[in-house]
Amino acid sequence: MDTSTPRLSDKLYHDWLLPDETREVRAEARQFVDDEVLPVADALNTTTEGLEAFPWGLFKRMAGLGMFGIPFSAEDGGRGLRYPLCAAAVTMEELAYASDGLAAIYDDHCLLPGIALRMGSHYIKQTYLRQVIDGSGVAAMAITEPEVGSDLRAETLGTRGRYEGDTYVLNGRKRYITNAPVGKFATTLCALDEQLCMLVVDLDAPGVKVGEIDIKTGNRAQLTADVSFDNAAVPARNLIGKPGDGLKIALSALTWGRIVIGMSGVAMAQAALDECVQFMKQREMYGGHLSDLQHWQFRLAERASQIGMARDLCYKAARRYDEGNVPPEPETAMAKYYGTQVGGDMARDAVQIFGGAGFITRLGADGSACRVEQIYRDCKVAEIYEGANEVQKRGIARQMFGRDYVR
Repeated sequence: MDTSTPRLSDKLYHDWLLPDETREVRAEARQFVDDEVLPVADALNTTTEGLEAFPWGLFKRMAGLGMFGIPFSAEDGGRGLRYPLCAAAVTMEELAYASDGLAAIYDDHCLLPGIALRMGSHYIKQTYLRQVIDGSGVAAMAITEPEVGSDLRAETLGTRGRYEGDTYVLNGRKRYITNAPVGKFATTLCALDEQLCMLVVDLDAPGVKVGEIDIKTGNRAQLTADVSFDNAAVPARNLIGKPGDGLKIALSALTWGRIVIGMSGVAMAQAALDECVQFMKQREMYGGHLSDLQHWQFRLAERASQIGMARDLCYKAARRYDEGNVPPEPETAMAKYYGTQVGGDMARDAVQIFGGAGFITRLGADGSACRVEQIYRDCKVAEIYEGANEVQKRGIARQMFGRDYVR
């Protein structure tokens, strides 16, 4: 991204929903993004996946700035914010504006496993949550499997364990696990005695193997891989909560995840809109500029309105959660579905506006890159992970018709 591209969000959107505390966190996150992320965003967004692609420097800086402590209480070593999900949402928004890959690292290190770990014992918090907050170990959340995604039930899950002495012996395979190639541990959903449970599994333990790094369409800095378990012995004290709590813990974490992923869609849409406005005012066409064409004026006016509505949904869901409405439905499902759809719609328009340049990852003539091409690649996965958008619509339909009519 051209770091000189003006941000239009403050001009087009007037925030009445978020508390002052959250605005202060946003200011911190934006300063970090402007100073340290945007200057290297092109490399983050176009690199090929590999161990060297993980942005260790930015990861350590986020830890040093206390960004990983945002969701957590002071007692657990976090910031002790009154509105932690609101703060996490705007942090995600600022990160995804520059690099959705970096935002996904934040989500899958700090938010998903972190929210699960905070429901654990004192031992789990001291041993694992501490590493999340101070950044001394990279965390992962292992839910998805080769044959299981949204349909999480004890009978469908292939990762299974049995209790032997003071350990659980685990077998199975997880897929698309963010941060696994560089991770130290993963909060892992599994079936134990036909009950869904959440275990913390050390990724360097005997019987645990992290596979080759996936090569993806977008989010290149976000490293994913399979994690397999072959009679892996996991200490019984690594069980989070009680046997049978696994789905509840996973859904609690995914409530945070869905809201902030909706926020990432909003951020990518905003970034694409900003790029388009800047480009259209400069692009000469038919004796004027591309910005003179009413078709694109009206289309971007529509997109700006949709971005504002999606941002409202995300902020409302986060604030409802922070004020005790848990889970905040249907706003969570609406925020995730609509925020990411707006991101995809705006990215597709942006590529069209930029024409051939919007389809180029790296121009041979001068080595330049196009930010909207990066957003176009990155935004699609947000409509898929942490609850596909069709699953979110199903949840909204249940709110309307009831579970007896929407199974």
